[in-house]
Amino acid sequence: MKDLCDLKVQIDGQHTFLVHRRVLCSFSGRLKKMVKQERRRCQAKGSGLNIMEFPGGPEGFELVSRFCYNSGRITMSPANVSVLHCGAIFLEMTEEFSTCNLLRQTDTFLEDLFYWTCGDILMALRICELFFSIADSCGLIVKLITSLLAKISASSEVPLTLGTPLPSSSSSSCPSPDTSGFRCSSSTKALETMKTCFTKEWWFDELTLLGPNIVEKFVRILGAYGADNKNLILTRFLLYYLKEAVKNPTLDKLQYGGLADTVVHGVVLMGRSAFSCRGLFWVLRLVSGLGLSKESRYKLERLMGLMLDQATLDDLLVSGYDGVVYDVNLALRLVRVFVSEGGGGMSLQRMKKVGGLVDKYLGEISPDQSLKMSKFLGVAESLPDSARDCFDGVYRALDIYLESHPKLSIEERMRLCQCLNYEKLTLETCKDLAKNKRIPPGVAVQALAAQQSKLRRKTIIMDRLDTAASQRLVMRTAGAEAERASLESLDDKDVLRLNLHRVQNRVMELEKECREMKGQMSKMVKTKAINSSCHYSSRGMPRLC
Repeated sequence: MKDLCDLKVQIDGQHTFLVHRRVLCSFSGRLKKMVKQERRRCQAKGSGLNIMEFPGGPEGFELVSRFCYNSGRITMSPANVSVLHCGAIFLEMTEEFSTCNLLRQTDTFLEDLFYWTCGDILMALRICELFFSIADSCGLIVKLITSLLAKISASSEVPLTLGTPLPSSSSSSCPSPDTSGFRCSSSTKALETMKTCFTKEWWFDELTLLGPNIVEKFVRILGAYGADNKNLILTRFLLYYLKEAVKNPTLDKLQYGGLADTVVHGVVLMGRSAFSCRGLFWVLRLVSGLGLSKESRYKLERLMGLMLDQATLDDLLVSGYDGVVYDVNLALRLVRVFVSEGGGGMSLQRMKKVGGLVDKYLGEISPDQSLKMSKFLGVAESLPDSARDCFDGVYRALDIYLESHPKLSIEERMRLCQCLNYEKLTLETCKDLAKNKRIPPGVAVQALAAQQSKLRRKTIIMDRLDTAASQRLVMRTAGAEAERASLESLDDKDVLRLNLHRVQNRVMELEKECREMKGQMSKMVKTKAINSSCHYSSRGMPRLC
């Protein structure tokens, strides 16, 4: 028994195997080399080998050992062929050392991949995750994924391998988003594409079982990784895959950075032709913690900023970090994009809509005691004055902020109040401001002075309007009296002649309207005659006579 187990092999520092040196070395070139090197280094009998990163670990080495002890025979299946194939490559089990060696047998078995089911291929791919590097370097993963793509394309209406091109973000779109966050394109053809590609395909759930390395390889083989992603179905799948992946509490999110960048490139390329503003916020929440690059984040936020007037308060309330309740920096970046990118062509209606949204947002973030004064001011002053007809909402948010930050100095309170336009406060709000103990007295004086100035201007304008109206009334009265006087100065014959002239003019107008009606009726008669001259042939197809 001692002679039969003359070699110790430790795998990954976890398990030690006592094996027959000649049996294993007769199939493995690498073991033979390692044994020779170990003998030269250490003459002590019974010394062993230490093998790290063996494909499949101790279980994989045990499978390969069974092959050797069974005179080069083993039952293969999709569940073990990945381990056997990579183990054979790792140990150099080629024809040079034994005929019909393990590598040749696994290659022969893999030639029948065409007859495997999708479940078999996915099982083999999941096993490859345990030794991804060697499985990838030997081409096994590419072979399995290529076969999987063929299965998917054969069973799908739209071939994934060819890819469905993403619609341009410049396409027009209908104004109302659906609950999923996707928009419908106004083009009929684009709408059919959306219905086909945004419906969950049968293979989505199957591929969610794969790890990020395998899925990333899957995307690379399709030629759609990163900025090269122009595949509509693939973008939809990656959104579904990442949504399922983040449910795992033990997830190593940094492994998903490449996939997050890829899906964002696809989303940006689709743009507003497929995504509503709410849908874009959902995408941002999904990919934010997955190692998204700065470039991809910038592209996504730019698209969101351009559509900010379609956002709601719930959309904008994205969770913050470093102790802050909400991500105020995100809101600031989006508002800046909306204001700067809109330029002079921005409609006042859209700007005022965002102004109302920002006022509501200020009201939500103001109770946060960890919110810095600079951030509050940044949000309050991020829009031009024309975006608000009234500053009552800003005042209410400011009052809440002052209440939740009682330790602010007078200077800081004065600076905060500078975000208000006193002339755009209502009289009731201005009275409340003057009584508010949290508002510095100097600010109250300025607000009341602004209100008096506004009332004075209104009074002047109203006086001018009243004067102009009085003048127009006097002129109209004088004109009517002059006309009445001129009629009274005429004799009966002149009055009769004037009335007769008016009747003649009216008769001429009626004759003109009659001629126009006759012309329209003649056109209608001709149209009916043309339609009646058409009849259907015996095959039911329309034919013109």
